[in-house]
Amino acid sequence: MAAKIRKGDKVVVLAGRDKGKSGQVSQVLPREGRAMVAGVNVVRRHTRPSAKNAEGGIVAKEAPIHLSNLAIADPKDGKPTRVGFKILDDGRKVRVAKRSGDLIDG
Repeated sequence: MAAKIRKGDKVVVLAGRDKGKSGQVSQVLPREGRAMVAGVNVVRRHTRPSAKNAEGGIVAKEAPIHLSNLAIADPKDGKPTRVGFKILDDGRKVRVAKRSGDLIDG
């Protein structure tokens, strides 16, 4: 099955604390049905000093956000759109923005 949201996509948050924000998908977690989006759903964690983080203290980091709260940004105007699929003449299956009809992946 082809995924509607993939790594590198520009997405818009539809619901939750960060509603209206947009960012680029840095990682998709398909088993959990979540994705990591740059600059979205930033949480603060109290961390103990370790080899990686000598300081410790309160660290801000991105948390995964549920895929149902994300929508692809339309390539034409950047507004949220649903995703459809289309098979091109050369046999490739590509994602299409339902809002404008533009191709999402080249």
